[in-house]
Amino acid sequence: MQSLQDALYNWLTIKVVCDARPDDAAAIETRDFFEEILASQHHVSSIETTTDDVMYYVSYQQGNETKKGRYPRELIEIMLNQINLEPDKYKDYPND
Repeated sequence: MQSLQDALYNWLTIKVVCDARPDDAAAIETRDFFEEILASQHHVSSIETTTDDVMYYVSYQQGNETKKGRYPRELIEIMLNQINLEPDKYKDYPND
């Protein structure tokens, strides 16, 4: 089982990619996978994100509690930055 912190980090990293590449079916499938882990293993729902110049902020429901986390932008955006630096290696694979 993946820790809640790791699952949120992974979900947020791929969510940022999905937001930038809305037609990338592989990214969407990966995001959905982490959403399922968050829901089924960690009982997380109602995830909301905001950002500023330095951090991403995540708030979510876990059971009856509202919880929050924060993640440095440079860590969250590393995958998207890599994709943007080498776009030939990361083709969009839309669902057909």
